[in-house]
Amino acid sequence: MTIIDNVVYVEGRRAAHPESLEQTFETLAETAGGMAWIGLYRPSVAEIQAVAREFELHPLAIEDAVTAHQRPKMERYDNVLFTVLRPARYLDETETVEFGELHVFTGPNFVVTIRHAETAGVGQVRRRLEAEPELLRQGPEAVLYALLDRVVDDYGPVVAGLENDIDEIEDQLFAGDHTVSRRIYELAREVIQFQRALHPLRPVFDSLERGSDKYGVDVELRRSLRDVQDHVEQLISRADSFRDILQNALVLDGTLTANRQNQASAEQNEQVKRISSWAAIIFAPSVVAGIYGMNFTFMPELKWVNGYPFALFLMALVALAMYIVFKAKRWL
Repeated sequence: MTIIDNVVYVEGRRAAHPESLEQTFETLAETAGGMAWIGLYRPSVAEIQAVAREFELHPLAIEDAVTAHQRPKMERYDNVLFTVLRPARYLDETETVEFGELHVFTGPNFVVTIRHAETAGVGQVRRRLEAEPELLRQGPEAVLYALLDRVVDDYGPVVAGLENDIDEIEDQLFAGDHTVSRRIYELAREVIQFQRALHPLRPVFDSLERGSDKYGVDVELRRSLRDVQDHVEQLISRADSFRDILQNALVLDGTLTANRQNQASAEQNEQVKRISSWAAIIFAPSVVAGIYGMNFTFMPELKWVNGYPFALFLMALVALAMYIVFKAKRWL
């Protein structure tokens, strides 16, 4: 069932709950001062086209609503506002951010919300407004404000989750965790997606502010919108700082990795020096022993009485001399 909720409100209270879109259109036409709020979840093209024909929605906006995968934006087509929002939530189980997509059509006497992902936000906004009929009485503008407020409020836990992930990355960096590079990259990608959901909200609120006077938006509602706009600016500032921190973390990780590799290389060089030194020390006596072990008939010192002790002394002397030299060079 793609129609999640389908209600006609009068003076901020439920006046009718039609069972089909056709009944909604008929009820709205017969009800003075009524406002229809139709909530759709992944609707079919036929359902969107039915709504579009009744409320005379612009074909370009309908095309965006059908294809989805839009960036946050606000566009005005005559007396209808088309708003795209990207709700987000932080998933503690996987330590990732899940993004949704919400399209909102607001006209003189109707609101159509189209969800393209699972989110409980729209239903909670509806319940909040129904509990505040004075606010809901202000019409489609109040619904749009409440949806914006909810989406921005839901960004708070996302920021907290990202901040916690960044703190964990800092610990991993200095612990030498070899998986930290991948996590930094994945987290940076999520921060970029979050920025893409946040930054376009600036022109959205600027557009609402410019149209407030022209369309006679209630003063208190305008103040509430400015309050939400302030929250957006704070979130943008924090998200931008996250990206800077992650870029610095990636650079630092590269530096630390290079230092660890250099240190390992230096240690390896020291080991090579030690092995080479001992090999040279052992090689010198081996030369002397090898020469006198060839058993030729005519060789110097073969008949010398002191030849054997002299050969041992010579081997020890050469080995000691080489040891002193290598020790002086700090190879040993």
